[in-house]
Amino acid sequence: MLRPSGDVAVVIPAWNESDRIGATVRGAAGLDGVDIVVVVDDGSGDATAAAAEAAGASVVRHGRNRGKAAAMQTGADAVRRLEAGQNRPGPHHLLFLDGDLGETAAAAGPLAGPVRAGQADMTIAVFSNRVRQGGHGFVVALSGSGIMRATGWRPAQPLNGQRCLTRAAFEAARPLAPGFGVETGLTIDLLRRGMRITEVEVPLAHRATGRDWRSQVHRGRQFLDVGRALVARRAGPRGRAPAGGRAAR
Repeated sequence: MLRPSGDVAVVIPAWNESDRIGATVRGAAGLDGVDIVVVVDDGSGDATAAAAEAAGASVVRHGRNRGKAAAMQTGADAVRRLEAGQNRPGPHHLLFLDGDLGETAAAAGPLAGPVRAGQADMTIAVFSNRVRQGGHGFVVALSGSGIMRATGWRPAQPLNGQRCLTRAAFEAARPLAPGFGVETGLTIDLLRRGMRITEVEVPLAHRATGRDWRSQVHRGRQFLDVGRALVARRAGPRGRAPAGGRAAR
């Protein structure tokens, strides 16, 4: 989707989300300031790409599953290519949303507010609608405590993938921490560069993580990726706590 009028591009990494991606795209497309919606189909085995295209998104496909960080980088690069056809004063801000938000994606607008206003370099969503994660807490604890040790600040929801960044902030954090370590790495890397991070409460909700063996494998992969991101960032100067604290909705 491309409408040459806004300053926010939505990037949605997605893997096997054919049942929700259409609603997510439609919700994101209606947000204030959004004129580009890109879905990165990260090697899905279902109709994710077709459903995203039918909903109006620009779709980029990975031939195999390459992980969340790679999908985010592919999406940001796709936005840059779409920008080349626009007469713009500057690059888009990048709003990253998960593919399973469904209709609640329409409530993601406040995430872009502080970035668009020049008050933050990155925002992190804090979900007001909490979804039980079935054991997800130990990965959250690892990420939160690791960010605290590295920067002196602990985000409320350190693994939340709903984030808005300036293009400059995104480029400053590249290369991203691989896989599911991307959120942890982004937070540490930007704080260590003196950039401003603000948390924003939003009424978003996504699919709860289950307790079956596939969900346990998923959490294990998350734990390993977050651990690798933290190990890679143990050296270096301490960052500073984010300016402005948590923004109101």
